[in-house]
Amino acid sequence: MNWEIVIGLETHAQLSTASKMFSGGSTAFGAAPNTQANAVDIALPGVLPVANKGAVERAIRFGLAIGATINRRSVFARKNYFYPDLPKGYQISQFELPIVQGGEISIVTKEGEKKIRLTRAHLEEDAGKSLHEGLGQLSQGMSGIDLNRAGTPLLEIVSEPDMRSAEEAVAYAKTLHSLVRWIGICDGNMQEGSFRCDANVSVRRPGAPLGTRTETKNVNSFRFLERAIEFEIKRQIEILEDGGKIVQETRLYDPDRDETRSMRTKEDAQDYRDFPDPDLLPLHVSKEWLESVRKTLPELPQAKRDRYRNEYGLSSYDANLLTETLEKAEYFEATHKLLKRPSPKTVANWVNGELSALLNERGVSFLQILIEQKALANLLDRIHDGTISTNAAKEILHGMARGEGTPDEIIEKRGLRQLSDSGAIEKIVDDILARNAKQVEDYRAGKDKAFNSLVGQVMKATQGKANPAQVNEILKRRLAR
Repeated sequence: MNWEIVIGLETHAQLSTASKMFSGGSTAFGAAPNTQANAVDIALPGVLPVANKGAVERAIRFGLAIGATINRRSVFARKNYFYPDLPKGYQISQFELPIVQGGEISIVTKEGEKKIRLTRAHLEEDAGKSLHEGLGQLSQGMSGIDLNRAGTPLLEIVSEPDMRSAEEAVAYAKTLHSLVRWIGICDGNMQEGSFRCDANVSVRRPGAPLGTRTETKNVNSFRFLERAIEFEIKRQIEILEDGGKIVQETRLYDPDRDETRSMRTKEDAQDYRDFPDPDLLPLHVSKEWLESVRKTLPELPQAKRDRYRNEYGLSSYDANLLTETLEKAEYFEATHKLLKRPSPKTVANWVNGELSALLNERGVSFLQILIEQKALANLLDRIHDGTISTNAAKEILHGMARGEGTPDEIIEKRGLRQLSDSGAIEKIVDDILARNAKQVEDYRAGKDKAFNSLVGQVMKATQGKANPAQVNEILKRRLAR
């Protein structure tokens, strides 16, 4: 590895407004082709664009969340290029003066925590969509154009080339994805194209100037992003070690072949001939507007992680898992508040463990409340007061998810109440010891496995209903005689 990998990401986050960036057209996904493109979206003569205030506020929220500078004055520009799915012949974007400059995002990898600097985040409109498949037999060999997406508001988030591996790039993309959802500016639906990444990759000898980069466009899955970057790194190194040169170009990742391939020679900034849009005044953000947006921000993920560690005594691992999404964090906090005897670690274990596994199995998230927080709190209370064992609780959790009733109802229905009668357990223990003299002798000779075997036999005799802590305590007392 005599090569240093240099990666920067440009991410397009579709903003969660109901209408488009410069028109009142709907942004709803899934409408019939070309039914949501209006006169403004396709720039018919005589129309004028008007900036969407909600989109601007979402950009401000993002800038505040990453500790960036919010430019009090920013300018919309026309970026000129010609694609079939760009009806205007230009895209309205921001060039010299973006609304957000700077900021940083902390990522966690196997190497530890690392801060990734951001260059900028700017507002722009999306293009339409070219369709090359699924057009029917009469359209074989033809492409279709759907302009529904034209004009949809985007926030393009540009990082500095601070990442040095595919792992770091994916960690950054996941952290960014979580953040835009957390602060409510983007739904993050990668399948619908609401969050997509362009990966700028180059390689160089350590200490050398930056190498020629390629840009792999519109990657809409974290796994594909990792695979595309790894392929591109290998491809570039092989070319350079064979004495070749890297061509600055735009590439596309093909998941079926697990490779990137050339789309077109990469344009430079001057090729777009950006100039201020004459139909749009500069965007001014007043101090009052900035502060009003700041007040709407929720507690941010890093602040919440710090609080979980300091206030609840949770590990960094638990805190990171709980703050994967805002909904998960809120679920944890609500459940914890409902416990009769607060135990943050217990709730964290169940939310991060059994409950998360159950939701994954069902293909749902914490956004869809499968089990009410009060019901989970009641279940954990029953473990704590000795009514049920942990294993029984897992069975009950799945029953609750199937709609079988409350924890208490399922306990009674299935006969899962734990045996905690000391006298009854002592009788069973005495019977097991009497029938297993050899194992008793082995335990007293220092063989710990014999003890586990005796515990297993007591649990079997009680059909798993005996309180494990009591079984252990009584067995040890009896064996110490």
